Amino acid sequence: MARTRGEREIIAGIRQKAAGRPDGLLAGIGDDCALFCTGEGLVNLVTTDSMVEGVHFDLAWHPAHSLGRKAAAVNISDIAAMGGVPRYALLSLGLTASTQESWLAEFMAGFFSMLDEHRVCLIGGDTVQTGKELMLSVTVLGEGQRERLLCRSGARVGDLVLVSGFLGEAAAGLSLCRQGRQAEACWQRLVAAHLDPVPQVALGRTLAESGLVHAMMDLSDGLATDLAHICAESGVGAEVVAADLPLSGQLLEAAESCCHSALDWALSGGEDYQLLFTAPPDALPALARLPGGASLRPVGRIVAGRGVFLQDGCGQREISYAGYEHFR
Repeated sequence: MARTRGEREIIAGIRQKAAGRPDGLLAGIGDDCALFCTGEGLVNLVTTDSMVEGVHFDLAWHPAHSLGRKAAAVNISDIAAMGGVPRYALLSLGLTASTQESWLAEFMAGFFSMLDEHRVCLIGGDTVQTGKELMLSVTVLGEGQRERLLCRSGARVGDLVLVSGFLGEAAAGLSLCRQGRQAEACWQRLVAAHLDPVPQVALGRTLAESGLVHAMMDLSDGLATDLAHICAESGVGAEVVAADLPLSGQLLEAAESCCHSALDWALSGGEDYQLLFTAPPDALPALARLPGGASLRPVGRIVAGRGVFLQDGCGQREISYAGYEHFR
């Protein structure tokens, strides 16, 4: 029996079969959201994500309330990544025969708390019984002005590559949870980054409305992979400078405590849900003056060619798609 293809190969095959673009569809497979126009310059955004127990979360350390928040947040983050406004959500639950009503009540309380923070309305979904593992699937619909929404395909040679905050903290938090250290007070910031991520909706909209940004997406699979997605969609390459990556002091302490590479967490860990975007160098002062602009950090540059390369003290090496990937 043939081995299952890698995640990118599977998506590429599906994308090839769905190559047609009907009237009104502005962006489909390949971006954070599908975009379709409903007239008068207003565009609808649609995104969906699934989470499977044992792959995306572990009930041994992931409380039901924060899991509900995260299930909503990762989809709202996709809307933020294009500069849109989230409006509606659908939730499908695959529950096991042993799922307790108290657990479900806590999960839904967390889910609604995240929706309420962003004024998103739950409008439907489905509930089924699964086998041994829980399965969660969320769809979020949003909207935005056509001329202001940002895709992955707009990066230009000479652009700076920027991120909206610290990298690697969610991956560090996951490592600490796996070691049973999630209750230690000194690591609560990192553990929270894994259990309860914060989608950057307001900043995403600000960046899109500024007119200064050429391409954008959220950091879900790690900088090495997500920047490679932008490069592939834009037909360019990128160089990342290791010394410029924003690493928090707590991340560095955790890396030493866990005997792990902080650089590896930052490049490949995933689930940061910060924004990754490109903009021309002369836009940097104006970007810094925007609300939330103080957290923006340039980490590299868009170059001609293909692939993502890291510059560190040892020279240059390719890191394209070195983050998380299903079926790898």
